[in-house]
Amino acid sequence: MVKLADIEAARHIIVGHVLRTPLLAAPRLSTLTGADVFVKYENLQVTNSFKERGACVKLDSLTAAERRRGVIAMSAGNHAQAVAYHARRLGIPATIVMPVTTPFVKVKATEALSATVVLDGETIAEAQLRAEAIAAVRDLVWVHPYDDPRIIAGQGTIALEMLEDAPGLDILVIPIGGGGLIAGCATAARAKKPSIEIVGVESALYPSMWNAIHQDGRPCGGPTLAEGIAVKNVGKLTLPVIRDLVSDIVLVDEPQIERAVNAFLTLQKTMAEGAGAAGLAAMLAEPERFRDRKIGLILCGGNIDPRILASIMVRELEREDRIVSFRLTIPDRPGILGLIASRLGAFGANILSVDHHRLFLDVPAKGAKLDVTMETRDAAHAEEIFSALATDGYRPVRMPSGTAMQ
Repeated sequence: MVKLADIEAARHIIVGHVLRTPLLAAPRLSTLTGADVFVKYENLQVTNSFKERGACVKLDSLTAAERRRGVIAMSAGNHAQAVAYHARRLGIPATIVMPVTTPFVKVKATEALSATVVLDGETIAEAQLRAEAIAAVRDLVWVHPYDDPRIIAGQGTIALEMLEDAPGLDILVIPIGGGGLIAGCATAARAKKPSIEIVGVESALYPSMWNAIHQDGRPCGGPTLAEGIAVKNVGKLTLPVIRDLVSDIVLVDEPQIERAVNAFLTLQKTMAEGAGAAGLAAMLAEPERFRDRKIGLILCGGNIDPRILASIMVRELEREDRIVSFRLTIPDRPGILGLIASRLGAFGANILSVDHHRLFLDVPAKGAKLDVTMETRDAAHAEEIFSALATDGYRPVRMPSGTAMQ
């Protein structure tokens, strides 16, 4: 069992090697959620993730002989970069096994830190099997991403810092993958402040810790934005800690994770990957649980593919009816497009794309279908435009969400 003394010792090890990240009030997130929100910005670490803490503590503990042998780890990206970064700093050869589904940005970042990257398996579990096989053949030191006392102790230093900076926190909302982060933070926080509540968050597609705690059999798998916590096998060391110290686990779906990522970007002007935004996603999923409480969120990682982030932003604009698509039925004669463009301009809509269809069989031979995608101020503005186009006789139909910008 990891104790407070272990986490205090880990804190001294990481000084000068890992950034003490800021814990800052987030008024706009507070307005969004109805709670008093504080954010711990672990995305400001050199590798943009909290994983540096545990990796630093673990690698610092290795003997000279172990360092010469080299280390191996399996990871979907953040643990990989953390191990590679501190291994390079300490002159330790590092091999990292990553699932083939790992975002390209994380693979390249790990290779840039001088680690040898092996892509194998669709999941973390499959990557672990390959890593264990390589470790056995080459006699490498295993650096587990969460099921290791020194890793857990390193991650727990986050909670120590949070309670020093904001001792009045009522609840810590912490993402769960294998459980290293929440186990370390729960141990530290509950030792320092027994009254504090710890709430965990998992992707609804990967409810592995939920299943273990509740003896449930929910399916586990599928493509999730929160690949950093897409873990099927919970930690043997972390499970009992979570069972004893964590009051509940919230399962969040993909739209909630997307909304949280977008909120960090647009409201806080900071980058959050899916796993990093999971705590905020839990608050959006169950706002009444957190309302009027003082909440500590750990933005645990900011390594997100820019292409995915751009897609999330557009999808959120669609959900908020700030990008809408209408299909109009129009007469096929000169000048109609100009009239419609002028009409939309008069309403303050910005046209993003236009697509003309003449061969649909549900249109008269002298008619056409016109798909128009536009920016609007909000849902009320979109409805005002829709009503005006209907009055003009264009028989508008709202296109399904997700068709905009295609």
